[in-house]
Amino acid sequence: MSEPASHPAPPLAPPSSPSSPPGQVRRWLGVAAALLALLALGGVGVVWQRVSATQQELARRSADLQSEAAAARALAEQAQAALNELQARVGVAELKLSEVVLQRSQLEELMLAVSRSRDDALVQELEAALRLAIQQSQLTGSIQPVVMALQAAEQRIERSAQPRLNPVQRAIGRDLARIQSAALLDVPALVSRLDELARHVDEWPLKADAPPPVPAAAAMRPPRAAAPEPTTAAANGGESPWQWVQAWVADWVQRGWERVQASLGDLVRLRRIDAPEAVLLAPEQAYFLREHVRLLLLNARLAVLARQFDSARADLRAVERHLGRYFDTEQPRVQLTLQTLQALQRDLRQESLPRPDETLAALAAAAVGR
Repeated sequence: MSEPASHPAPPLAPPSSPSSPPGQVRRWLGVAAALLALLALGGVGVVWQRVSATQQELARRSADLQSEAAAARALAEQAQAALNELQARVGVAELKLSEVVLQRSQLEELMLAVSRSRDDALVQELEAALRLAIQQSQLTGSIQPVVMALQAAEQRIERSAQPRLNPVQRAIGRDLARIQSAALLDVPALVSRLDELARHVDEWPLKADAPPPVPAAAAMRPPRAAAPEPTTAAANGGESPWQWVQAWVADWVQRGWERVQASLGDLVRLRRIDAPEAVLLAPEQAYFLREHVRLLLLNARLAVLARQFDSARADLRAVERHLGRYFDTEQPRVQLTLQTLQALQRDLRQESLPRPDETLAALAAAAVGR
């Protein structure tokens, strides 16, 4: 701190006599003025010292502020550089993020396309397999191909775990329940019965081969007892051998006469004939008739295997007409055959194989709604 500048002393007043009051007053006034000047000088020095200290403090604080401002500017420059670098990185990250988003969307579309193509391929395979099973079922007359195809389709849908195919799975369950509960015709049993009839065609008696009717008197006549032996007759009734010979001769003549009458009855037979061609069949015609009936039965068998029940019933009705026209319907075997034919016609009712229509509709909807 600098010392205050020294001021020159004021000029002394001219000496006066002590006895004069004005001079003394002036002297006291000069002393007071000097004191006041000294006090003022001291006050100025103090003020100057304080101002100097204040200036120094202000200079120090200004220097500190300048250094802090420089440091702040340096920090700001660093922050700006870091911000610029961060903005550049953010721009690069945003660019990469947009590329990643684009790649992800493309990947999702690709996966969705692959999934849809796989689902479409699965739907097409299931539909093709099901239609092939329907054709096999129509050819074989059995519903097992369709059942097996539906079960395989249900297992494949469960393994695929695709929610879009859930309606198809539910339709398969309903079709399986409906098909398995349907009452189907026992084709093998019908074919076996037709084969049995075809094997016994040669055993059916024709009207042309029917034996002559037995006369009522001959049927009611009791059988003649055989002539007893001579020893037996002598022991029983004491008859003589001559009587036994007479009885034996009479019995022999009676039997011979009956045989002649039977032979004459075979030569001339009187019967009522409603259909003359049935009785006047030659042996060759009888053979071809039996073969024709056998062919009708075999045709009915093939029609049953082909599930053409109308054609099979028509063949059985033709066989029934031939039986009633050319064969002896009074014989038990022919009557049993007629009953079998009627039972077969009742059993051959027209029944179409159940189709998995709900499954086919669900597959079509899945293929269209992809």
